[in-house]
Amino acid sequence: PIADLCAGIFAAQGILVALLEREKSGQGQWLHTSLLEAMVYMMDFQTSRWLIDGDVASQAGNFHPTSIPTGVYKARDGYMNIAVFGSKIWERFCDILGAPEWVTDARYHDKMGRSVNRDALNAEINRRLAAQDRAYWIERLNAGGVACGLINNLQEVFEEPQVQHLGMVKDVVSSRQGEQKMVGQPMQLERTPSTIARAAPRRGEHTEEILGELGLSPDDLARMKSTGVY
Repeated sequence: PIADLCAGIFAAQGILVALLEREKSGQGQWLHTSLLEAMVYMMDFQTSRWLIDGDVASQAGNFHPTSIPTGVYKARDGYMNIAVFGSKIWERFCDILGAPEWVTDARYHDKMGRSVNRDALNAEINRRLAAQDRAYWIERLNAGGVACGLINNLQEVFEEPQVQHLGMVKDVVSSRQGEQKMVGQPMQLERTPSTIARAAPRRGEHTEEILGELGLSPDDLARMKSTGVY
């Protein structure tokens, strides 16, 4: 879950700060973080909207709550991300979609108008995007400096040339299911690259191996197995 990931990142940052401080003071200190703190912090500008202005943000689904249009849109062959920030990019976006009249339309002319009329604007955008595939729009939006990108399904993720170049898929052999593919580590070390030593085990598959490493003899293992300990 994202909360676990964020809390782990914040814990790592806190450890680094504490280590740097220890170099000056010579003293250690306790570090505290939690999933709750991580999630409150990750709400970012939404917390400021409440704490400074008393504004309780409403749910925006897959769309940015204040920068409009920014979110998930549907072209003829699937979904894509589009992010329009600032008036100049908004003007270029309107030209690319063949709707230059939106620039002067009172409903969409400024940020506030686009916020109030979000649903109508998003419906208009989707209607125009539906005329062409994602590749068509991405080429033109990128050329116009409008941030956008594909939203891939899992098959498309692993067909991405960069994902294949990074070697993120690793081959392993399962004692039960034979050859399998798994996702490798998301970081690479030059001298000591990561590997996947074995496939995920069945329940109890390595019990004897682990107990043996802990010092139990074959007779001990046989007795424990015969009495149903494992």
